[in-house]
Amino acid sequence: MGDAQAHRKRVAVIGAGIVGVSTAIWLARDGHDVVLVDRAGPGEGTSHGNGGVLASCAIVPVTVPGLLGKAPAMLLDPQSPLFLRWSYLPRLLPWLARYLSHCTDAEARRIAAALLPLIGDSLEQHRALCAGTDAERWLRPSDYLYVYRDRAAFEADAFGWGLRREAGFRWDTLEGEALARFDPLLGPANRFAVRLPDHGVIRDPGRYVKDLAAHLEQLGGTIRRADVTGFRFEAERLTGLDTDQGTIACDRAVLATGVWSKELARTLGVTVPLESERGYHIELEAPSAYPVAPTMVASDKFVITPMDGRIRLAGIVEFGGLAAGPSAAPFKVLEAGLRRAFPTLAFETTTPWMGHRPAPADSIPVIGASPRHRDVLMAFGHHHVGLTGGPRTGRLVADLVSGRSPNIDLTPYSPERFAV
Repeated sequence: MGDAQAHRKRVAVIGAGIVGVSTAIWLARDGHDVVLVDRAGPGEGTSHGNGGVLASCAIVPVTVPGLLGKAPAMLLDPQSPLFLRWSYLPRLLPWLARYLSHCTDAEARRIAAALLPLIGDSLEQHRALCAGTDAERWLRPSDYLYVYRDRAAFEADAFGWGLRREAGFRWDTLEGEALARFDPLLGPANRFAVRLPDHGVIRDPGRYVKDLAAHLEQLGGTIRRADVTGFRFEAERLTGLDTDQGTIACDRAVLATGVWSKELARTLGVTVPLESERGYHIELEAPSAYPVAPTMVASDKFVITPMDGRIRLAGIVEFGGLAAGPSAAPFKVLEAGLRRAFPTLAFETTTPWMGHRPAPADSIPVIGASPRHRDVLMAFGHHHVGLTGGPRTGRLVADLVSGRSPNIDLTPYSPERFAV
């Protein structure tokens, strides 16, 4: 048996969103025998509904200093981008207490330092992932615009922009008439903008992930529709996955099912404080014009992204668990924010969507081997940056499976921080 054959693993990747599909592709490119397992199929969940921006600059966590004082007023304001289903509050409280404990200068800096290696070069990571595949057609380099009411509103965000500057991000600013010339769609409610180069857009995130999954099959990987219910071990070694479609044999597994990873991780002795941050989007079909670049509207905390034949508005934070259906109020807030930011934009129809972002209490993804069962690796909890950080995460996991030392320190992401 040759050396490459001796090191070939049978790897089951659980979850066919961007993180799971990226992981599966890099494993297949390493020569492993890969099966991608998902109950709904590739690109059907959160990876379908994200904002579509390769937001390399999104290293600033939600839990910045000062959030603790602002959150109660935001929850009581019906026009705020933060919502809570009050009946869910008793279940949310333990997670929420841990989450808000990170609202300090030191913690925000620690989180930003952990996120930077995962997302800071997202455009290049996506280029490497999709080059030469059908998925490449959906990737477009672009600027990324943050718009504010005025310069004073921008200066009120000085902490976050300071973190970005320290991380090496550079930008220019547009104000007044210069901003109006750059993007005539923007209305007078926002007269100041930060323009960051070297970002990117995925013009159809769901189809992008599906095309990547098709590339995995071209590499020899297989895709199985199944709901994974547990792991099977013999003499402490992984031998397969238990699913509603029978056992899937494997000697390595990667848990990459976003917020649904929580219960399977618990069976491995890892209790991750993970909540669904329910995210909303509205698609505007056949718009009269397109924004020049993906644009974060800072006052309303949503992004407007030009896509293939449509525009997507994505954002809003709602805590209410996995079981409840969509709420009406977040869609209304998105629509009102659109009217303020882009008052002349017309379109034919709208399509609403709600999905579940996986939000760990410390805002840092879980990446690495399970402490008790080293044959199972974890790759979930990417909060707002799953699309942005998926390809890099996949490479890191492939390194671990293939016995290579990753070129970054994985300690901040280790599942051992949640081991019980």
